[in-house]
Amino acid sequence: MTISIIINLVIFIALLLFIFLQQSKHISFTKRVFTGLGLGIAFGALLQLYYGSGSDIIATSINYIDIVGKGYVKLLQMIITPLIMVSIISAILKLNSSSSLGKISAMTIGTLVLTTSIAALIGIAWSNLFGLTAEGLTSGAAETARAQVLENRLGTVEQLSFADMLIQFIPANPFLDMTGARSTSTIATVIFSVFIGVAATGISRKNPDVFVSFEHFVTVAKTIVMRIVTLVLRLTPYGVMALMTKVISGSNYADIVNLAHFVMASYGALFTMFAVHLAIVALVGINPLRYLKKITPLLTFAFTSRSSAASIPLNVATQEKALGVSNGIANFAASFGSTIGQNGCAGIYPAMLAVMIAPTLGINPLDPGFIVTLVAVITVSSFGVAGIGGGATFAALIVLSALDFPVALAGLLISIEPLIDMGRTALNVSGSAMAGTVTSKLLGQTDISVFNKDNTVSLDSEETAA
Repeated sequence: MTISIIINLVIFIALLLFIFLQQSKHISFTKRVFTGLGLGIAFGALLQLYYGSGSDIIATSINYIDIVGKGYVKLLQMIITPLIMVSIISAILKLNSSSSLGKISAMTIGTLVLTTSIAALIGIAWSNLFGLTAEGLTSGAAETARAQVLENRLGTVEQLSFADMLIQFIPANPFLDMTGARSTSTIATVIFSVFIGVAATGISRKNPDVFVSFEHFVTVAKTIVMRIVTLVLRLTPYGVMALMTKVISGSNYADIVNLAHFVMASYGALFTMFAVHLAIVALVGINPLRYLKKITPLLTFAFTSRSSAASIPLNVATQEKALGVSNGIANFAASFGSTIGQNGCAGIYPAMLAVMIAPTLGINPLDPGFIVTLVAVITVSSFGVAGIGGGATFAALIVLSALDFPVALAGLLISIEPLIDMGRTALNVSGSAMAGTVTSKLLGQTDISVFNKDNTVSLDSEETAA
């Protein structure tokens, strides 16, 4: 290990200690996260500026910095399956005593899927507005390698018809799916959890003592899991700083500049869809400005963590404690919203890629037939997109293969992927919170007195782990 690497690591450790000092002084979680984000960007930029792009010193330094960055990501992956299971089972058990599961699930999932269709149309509109096309894009070594990986994954996806894809959702071995062994493992785990919840509610009248015991077990399990989740998520400022250091120090600024139009079009589409969410909550009688203020800490966490599933606890707490959504609906919307109808990853992103590729194949991206087909494919394929890193890529593979489009373009976007993924994740989480809010309001289960209070929920609050 050279002296330069040691100096880099000493600086990184000092930055970690600075964030820890903020925590000891009880600086708010949101401020600590943005501090980590800013420090990571600045440190990464300085590394590249001093050592140059592609430096071996940077690569070796990042290997050690990845202990924090990749470690944080692995901890997020660790909590996903137990978190989804206890959240969904708990939601169904609570819905049993409050309202019809069928009505709530239809309304929540229907809202998620409908808004994904709208998101696809918005993605198409912004892509055409900026005149985005895949023509003329060049690829470097990293992009070429990424494209090859996607081509290999495409072979598996192409073999699946829509019927085959639905079959893949069914958990033949739920314990295998709990390990995340398949690309559809997340939705398979969701389905298995639904069966457990429905089965439990089915014995509530015939064997009330057994049901009460099981309900108590689930409550205890959820309490423990949520505490683990809170402990992991409070590491977010440190993980974000490490991840951003890696992204910025390894970025090719020339590629980012070349793809700047795609970044601008993407965020234009994302902000437009955020406005649609606010318009929808306004239509059901919710003050959109107060709503936006209350979900800002949730969107901030989703933006920096880049994980819809990891946002479930804060999502549930925000809906229940800040928006006045009933507990059962909040759990249901947050849990299902992490796998179904993700507006950013499953709606906007694949739509924009398809529009960019279409002209290279002689297809007019403004042709009504193409637009209708694309929106239909995106809507159907939005089921089962995992709420963790890679979900957008999986959604894009399904959509592009269904249209018989090449997938190499996704590899060319590798240099700007993290920049866009943060916004996509925030939009995904916004969609699930909006679905829960709308469902609760339409079913008359929203506590307006809670919504009217001037309070927000963050990971600094013990309510998040409740």
